[in-house]
Amino acid sequence: MPLGQSGLSRRALLGTAALLPLAGGTAEASAVTKRAQDYYDRATRMAGRDPVLRALVKALMPDLAMPTAKPLRPLRIFDDVAVVGTTFVQATALLTSRGIILIDALGSPDDAEKIIIPGLRAVGADPSAIKYVVLAHGHADHFGGAQLIADRYGARVMMSRADWDLVAAQRPAHAPKRDLEIADGQRLTLGGTTVTFHHTPGHTPGTVSPIFPVRWKGRRHTAMLWGGTNPPAATADKRAYLSSVLAFASAMRRAGVEVELNNHGGADHGLARIEELRDGTAGAGNPFVIGRSRTQRFMKVMEVMVRGRIVQDQERGTGAGAAAGPSGRPAPRCC
Repeated sequence: MPLGQSGLSRRALLGTAALLPLAGGTAEASAVTKRAQDYYDRATRMAGRDPVLRALVKALMPDLAMPTAKPLRPLRIFDDVAVVGTTFVQATALLTSRGIILIDALGSPDDAEKIIIPGLRAVGADPSAIKYVVLAHGHADHFGGAQLIADRYGARVMMSRADWDLVAAQRPAHAPKRDLEIADGQRLTLGGTTVTFHHTPGHTPGTVSPIFPVRWKGRRHTAMLWGGTNPPAATADKRAYLSSVLAFASAMRRAGVEVELNNHGGADHGLARIEELRDGTAGAGNPFVIGRSRTQRFMKVMEVMVRGRIVQDQERGTGAGAAAGPSGRPAPRCC
């Protein structure tokens, strides 16, 4: 169900707070007197030697080159969570006692057929148990396999209204048929797993980031998955992204999030952490359980980097552009 009026007011206040320093606000120094590089340097110092935070800084730098996709061997990263996909983009399967909630569906029906379905079988899950396909946002590398799964297994496809509208307007190949809409604050329960969806617009108008429980060696933890990492081209959309970062960090704090996940594992050292789990170098712990303090630091680094990207738009005079990225090239439609 949607958030109440108080939730909307909190989001509005956070959005206002996000913009104040950029309008010449008070605090330490305004964006008028700070360079974009100052923000990037600050984020780098905050990251220190933490490989997760260092990867995030790199992923949020302007003019990032998109990585090529290579096969990724599927793996259960928690007792009840499996990751399938490529080294470029991944789908996350929440394995419940009454079926599977699949978050994202890769880029095409062929990906569903050759990667998602056999990948789930490889980790001991039955793809016919997929009940819901949750699309974190409306870009083709996330929704491409959704309709095949819906047609074959009767799964319901879920996405925010804004991104259903985005897909309808752009009419891309392999777009799923419009189905269930995700409301801000909505909860989805399947078996003993309840997923709470948070609208985090910016990357797209309706990007969604979920918070949900996971288990590692029988112990319960609370996880988040950031729904869209690459900052958008237009400055106004970056400001929306910044507001979402602040609001979601607050939601994470309230929920006690201690696990950080991403649908692009190159953006958060996730691919390396998968391999640590696979080859046993992670030891007895789980490298995705980074603790409450580090998950908050993760969001703070993201905040600082996005502030830098907004200032860089102002420095380059590209703030109004919606079609071109910071370098003037078309903005990548992914991540």
